[in-house]
Amino acid sequence: MLGRRFATRINSFASGASDYWPTLSGKPSLIQMVQRAATVEGLTELDLNYPDHIGCDPVETGRAVRDCGLAISGLAMRYYTNPGFKRGAFTNPDSAVRREAIDLTKRGIDAARAMGAPMMTLWLGQDGYDYAFQCDYPALWAAEIEGIAEVAAHDPDCMISIEYKPNEPRSYSVLPDATTTLLAIKEVGAANLGVTIDFAHALYANEQPAFAAALILRHSKLLGLHLNDGYAKRDDGLMVGAVHEQATLELLREVHRGGFDGAIYFDTFPDASGLDPVAECAANIRTVKRMLAAVTRMEGDNRLAAAQAAQDPVIAQEIARLALAGAIAAA
Repeated sequence: MLGRRFATRINSFASGASDYWPTLSGKPSLIQMVQRAATVEGLTELDLNYPDHIGCDPVETGRAVRDCGLAISGLAMRYYTNPGFKRGAFTNPDSAVRREAIDLTKRGIDAARAMGAPMMTLWLGQDGYDYAFQCDYPALWAAEIEGIAEVAAHDPDCMISIEYKPNEPRSYSVLPDATTTLLAIKEVGAANLGVTIDFAHALYANEQPAFAAALILRHSKLLGLHLNDGYAKRDDGLMVGAVHEQATLELLREVHRGGFDGAIYFDTFPDASGLDPVAECAANIRTVKRMLAAVTRMEGDNRLAAAQAAQDPVIAQEIARLALAGAIAAA
């Protein structure tokens, strides 16, 4: 059931390290951050980055996280180990660097499976371009497709979820939005491929997040749901519902209708604003629970279906506001 599982970005829990660990010298370890995250009321699991968070023994890392009372919902690839990845991972002009990125991803998939995690998330942020005439677009696209196809085939039982983003660090990403990502998934044709929608990424891809989710659910699988908020200009990582409350509520309703039952992951940046990450994460969980209660209220309201059939935003928006107000009052 949607809303029973909540995950979060573990790097946030290094924020304010000197206050939380007065005697700490240097940065907190992964397990120290996990122990801090485990104090968040309602948090059930974590995503970890590969290779950043995974030591030489993935099984032991997984066991240590579970010993803190949290599950691992999946791993997320990060392509930082080789400076050459700045020019691309799967689309790098150097075939040796492309091979390194693909092999690194395969090792990440193996690590996820060894830890008992069912999914690997690919954020291919380095795959893109910055200048006109910089690249041969058909060749760039072909390299991306070939890389995704190879890593998806590595372990067909591991779900591979593509997290799209319009730009950053590259000026233009090869996979900038839901529709382009769906086109790539269709071309690859692997049964274990799907999409992660990140709310802030969708906003500054000029998408309505709920519509993007509807397309993903129609043409592929929604494997990951990252919630946060922002001002649609960059990846702000603000608290859930801080700016786009109705759009967040609409997204939750859409994915609920589509049968998504995975963990809701908070990809927020309390560390960027010096916020207490424990308090911030707990606030995100409370916000989403209230929104899910509103989704339940709307489920039993036939007026919403009638208003949407008539494309009447006056009635539809009032129903959404009243549902949320009722959920807040009942909390």
